[in-house]
Amino acid sequence: MKKIVIIGPESTGKSHLCAALAAHYHTGWCPEYARDYLLANGKTYTYGQLLTIARGQLALEDQYSRQLQANGKNLLFIDTDMYVMKVWCEFVFNKCHSFILDTIASRRYDLYLLCNTDLPWVKDELREYPDPETREELFRIYRTLLIDQQTPWAEIRGQGTDRLEAAVKAVDQLLNS
Repeated sequence: MKKIVIIGPESTGKSHLCAALAAHYHTGWCPEYARDYLLANGKTYTYGQLLTIARGQLALEDQYSRQLQANGKNLLFIDTDMYVMKVWCEFVFNKCHSFILDTIASRRYDLYLLCNTDLPWVKDELREYPDPETREELFRIYRTLLIDQQTPWAEIRGQGTDRLEAAVKAVDQLLNS
């Protein structure tokens, strides 16, 4: 099973890109657990709840992986991983749960797609950071994390079909290597 994670600041098209890639490759994608959790439990969250969300994300990812494998699929797109949880913890609370850090060290993925902030920020009930400077700061944090680890990654930018085409090119490169 090849696992490709789509990460980046909020409102950079991660979920849309996951769905589009899954459709393109006739496979599935794992949504962001935090969205449903916060919609069900309220958008005000604590440091402890971020650990609950992290564990929920991993369980959801494992569930989708098992389902796809049972259906003969070998490619999964994942909307968010523990790097996102690390950034979220540290940006909001200035600390990170050791469980999240340990999971980053032990769990392996095949490719990261880092979504650039070149899409306009779109307000919804959960998004917190409309400020362009904050979005850029978060993007730089994600990029630094990816530079400092060993899994291949690609920056995804562009509007409309250009964004999807950039992602498909990166995924094809992985699949054909």
